[in-house]
Amino acid sequence: MGICTEEFRQYVVRPTLEQLGHQSLAAENLLVGTAAKESGLGFHLTNRHTHGLGIYQIRPRIHRSIWDNFLVGHPALASKIRGLASQHEFLSHPHAELATNLSYATAIAWMIYYRHGKELPQANDVDALARYWQRYYQRPHGLKKRSLYDHSDFISSYRQHQPQVSAA
Repeated sequence: MGICTEEFRQYVVRPTLEQLGHQSLAAENLLVGTAAKESGLGFHLTNRHTHGLGIYQIRPRIHRSIWDNFLVGHPALASKIRGLASQHEFLSHPHAELATNLSYATAIAWMIYYRHGKELPQANDVDALARYWQRYYQRPHGLKKRSLYDHSDFISSYRQHQPQVSAA
C-alpha cells in the first residue's frame, strides 16, 4: 500500500512546488500522476529493471543530468533544491535522497518536466497530462508508441489514486 494521495499532495507536492515558485494545480496533478504511475504512490521505492529510485522512480543518470545539464544554468533554483536535501547524506549518497526524501524527489521530478520549458496541459485533462508525462518524463529514446511508457498506464494509475477526477 502506498501513500495517501491527498496527504502526499497537501504535505509534499504543493509545499515543494510553492518553495520552488512553481505551484499550480496542473503541476500538482502531473506530479501526483507521475508518482501513481511510477511507484503506485510509494508502493515500490526501487525498480531493479530500470534502476529507478523513489516515489518517482528517477534513474541516477537522469538525476545527474538534471544537476549537470540543467540546474548548473539556474543557480537560484539549484540553491532552493539543494536546500531540500539532507545536509550530510546528500554529499555521500545523493541518489539515496530520491528514495528517502519526498520533497527533494518531488523537486527533481518537477525539474525533469520543467527543463523542457513547455506549457503544462489543463489541470484536469488527465489524457493530456498522461501524454505530457509520456513525452517528457524519462522516456528513453527510440521506444515505440506502445511500450512500458504508454500513456494509458498513467491514466489508469492516476484514476486509481484519484477516482473523483475524470478526463476533460
